[in-house]
Amino acid sequence: MNIIFTLYNLFSLMNNLKKSKDQIQILQQKKLRRLLKFAFEHSQYYKQTFSQNGITKENINTFPIENFPTINKKILIDNFDKIVTVDVTQKQLIEFDNQEKVDLKNKKLFKNKFHIVHSSGSTGTPAFFLYDNFAWESMLTGIVRGALWKMSPLEIIKFILGRPRIAYIAAVSGRYGGAMAVSDGVDGLTLNQIQLDVNIPLEELKKQIKEFKPNVLIGYSSALKILSTLVENGEIEIEAKKVITCGEPLDFSLRTRLEKIFGVQVLNFYGASESLALGVEQNFDEGMILFDDLNLIERTNGKTYLTCLYNFAQPLIRYELSDEIEIICATKNSNLPFNKIKNLIGRSEDVLWFSNNGKKDFLHPLSIEGLCVEGLKDYQFKKISEKEILMICEITDFSNSLIVQQKILDLMTPILKEKNIEYLKINFSFVKEILPDEKTGKKKLVV
Repeated sequence: MNIIFTLYNLFSLMNNLKKSKDQIQILQQKKLRRLLKFAFEHSQYYKQTFSQNGITKENINTFPIENFPTINKKILIDNFDKIVTVDVTQKQLIEFDNQEKVDLKNKKLFKNKFHIVHSSGSTGTPAFFLYDNFAWESMLTGIVRGALWKMSPLEIIKFILGRPRIAYIAAVSGRYGGAMAVSDGVDGLTLNQIQLDVNIPLEELKKQIKEFKPNVLIGYSSALKILSTLVENGEIEIEAKKVITCGEPLDFSLRTRLEKIFGVQVLNFYGASESLALGVEQNFDEGMILFDDLNLIERTNGKTYLTCLYNFAQPLIRYELSDEIEIICATKNSNLPFNKIKNLIGRSEDVLWFSNNGKKDFLHPLSIEGLCVEGLKDYQFKKISEKEILMICEITDFSNSLIVQQKILDLMTPILKEKNIEYLKINFSFVKEILPDEKTGKKKLVV
């Protein structure tokens, strides 16, 4: 994306904030029906399931959306090749992912035209999500709009001309959508950026921050909490113009802390691998504003469903999300024409802190949750002491537990070495099943 193209798309999308609730609903329905028709005509899976539910070409524009079939991650994984509308197979994606290391400075696209994102695995087995260039650019525009939320065109131009220095702190070593989207979005605005892995050694983190001198911070709320502590203790200095959290829930107390220490209002971004641009929260009282011009989010029968309105390569229609939300519909008197959600409950992982000879460092579970070991279905971490953790592993065959354990150690050892916490001892406990958290529906990485 070049800056002229980025700004043109951005200002066009920002104009939707000025529309009425009825106009946004009409726009949303137009996009929805176009997607439904396209999926019916080009996806083997949707044509079959739609037909089985009485949906035809003749009634697809009027058939109630709540009567369309739903899908979930298991269905997506099991039927990937039939769901996508492009010449791509799940096997090809797995081979590409295994062969091509993610490089945010030199991004290689699958078949030179597809962006690949994998889910974090917080609800079980990771899945691949496919974006073609149209879907990726549509998503990036939504991301940039969220980051520059409610700023006028003049304010945006001044912000860009001010050449802000942007630091992104999260998991960056895999096909994480947040890292890839932020990198491309910042590049589209031709701004300076640094991407820091959330598990960077603490001393290296302080060094990088001091050298780069960022004034815009984006990242996991837990990572920005660490930065706020370093600022509070006088170990680093940050004169922030913007602070944006993403990837983890942001509660009221942490928001208040970050705003107090950094001296700016915090933007909290809502996204998922299935659609990286879902919404933004500017203040706690207002709630999370949903991007209804990019997605359709439903809450029915105690479940949350997402329909991504801009991805035609891999249509996700009434895809079940595990997020527990309460939707508040926009009214004619609302400040914005979008629905919003209150009480967004998602995964909030605790950073694991350790100490050796008085020197502290941390391990962020989100950056090591992509471990792929044959026979390992899921896992959790539990801190035992300052030098010891327990890894709870759900496995398919207990007779292979020692083999699984060794493969995990082979993967974890270089991670611990990079963090300078090789002293950390990893114990193992093998179980038949790891159950999701009752409140969030997601499996905790730290217990």
